[in-house]
Amino acid sequence: MNAVRRTVAMATVVAVTLVGVVGTVLAADRPSAEQALQAWYKLVLELVRHTPTYSPPVASRSFAYLGVSAYEASVGGSAELQSLAGQLNGLTPLAPREPGAVYDEAVVVNATMTFAARAFFANTGPTGQRAIAAMSKKMLADVGSGIPDDVLARSEGYGEAVARHILEWSETDGGAVVENMGFPLEYELTEGPAHWVPTSLIQQQQVPLLPDWGKVRTFAMTSGASCPLPPPPEYSEDPNSEFFKQALEVYEAVNSGTPEQKAIARFWSDDPMLSATPPGHWISIALQALDREHADLNRSVEVLAVLGVALADGFIGCWEEKYRYDLVRPVTYIRRVMDTTWETLLITPPFPEYPSGHSTVSGAAGVVLTQLFGEDFAFEDRTAEADGLPPRKFASFWAAAEDAGISRLYGGIHYRAAIVAGLDQGRCIGAHANALKTRN
Repeated sequence: MNAVRRTVAMATVVAVTLVGVVGTVLAADRPSAEQALQAWYKLVLELVRHTPTYSPPVASRSFAYLGVSAYEASVGGSAELQSLAGQLNGLTPLAPREPGAVYDEAVVVNATMTFAARAFFANTGPTGQRAIAAMSKKMLADVGSGIPDDVLARSEGYGEAVARHILEWSETDGGAVVENMGFPLEYELTEGPAHWVPTSLIQQQQVPLLPDWGKVRTFAMTSGASCPLPPPPEYSEDPNSEFFKQALEVYEAVNSGTPEQKAIARFWSDDPMLSATPPGHWISIALQALDREHADLNRSVEVLAVLGVALADGFIGCWEEKYRYDLVRPVTYIRRVMDTTWETLLITPPFPEYPSGHSTVSGAAGVVLTQLFGEDFAFEDRTAEADGLPPRKFASFWAAAEDAGISRLYGGIHYRAAIVAGLDQGRCIGAHANALKTRN
């Protein structure tokens, strides 16, 4: 199946899935606050793959703001949670709830997520817009069932006010406007064989994706340069050089990959428009873990907010390093130096190589989820099951992060140095998110 047919087929699947997510909500009794939150997140995971501008960095940004929105909406009704205002860069204190007034937490969370989903997915396609509208209408009917009018109005108003506050904050971060799907209209490539050149024939991708994303305002880190990396191996075409050896490893891994290695590469591929993207994959893992432990609202919003922050900071930090080193991709080097006919297993993304984005964000996610759930939290990841990929079992979140990292070598996308460095950078970025104080 060619790329166009595959995309159309996937769009059809997404449309059906969007309707299915909403239908699941309709079939439920009045949902609890945590159930309403999970229902919206499940829809958002589908919207990500249905929204053209949602490359992985853009998706991670929205997951962070959605998570913080739900978290801050819940802080006012909890004696346990502590606001992230003053902890996250630029987030000012939110208006408190009315003293002594009654609020319904399910209505608050639903109103917050309704506003946030509409705002952050305003440019999704017609099917996505219909799904948001249907979800909004039916969720309000479900969570509002039996709630006194004054409580319903007060709870809705508060939830929307929180989401509006977060939206206004988001609009000042430098990443709110994505033009031309993230590909600059003007860009001058760096000269020299060590540097990135286009790997796609698509006209739009003759320049790299989001070259300024490393300058977007971070959440928990001071800046995109807070977790810098040492340089990659020095570029060389000498067969005895470290760079050549790393490229040769990629070449041989693709040419002689085992069925298991190919399965790992495809499991973590997470291509834009065909999946919820890498950050969405980790959000899905978190939702599965929360569902397994029957988490309450406080626990749910805490996990999704801290993870969202780590994922967003992960892409900002990774992109800062990618465009600092601007390293050539394996497919370019191998065709130039080793084999002019060589093909990768996966499609090479349209931006520089070092470090591996999958590795950085997976490392950050692995560190955060390990702190939240424990070092030995074994789990089965069923994220891609609906797309025909069997679940994978992991002994820990860090084991999953390493699996995601090495998948890029098996797919022909990254050298080993980029994977090792990315995981290291993820550890650093995840530590910043873990330092947030979420409990009183």
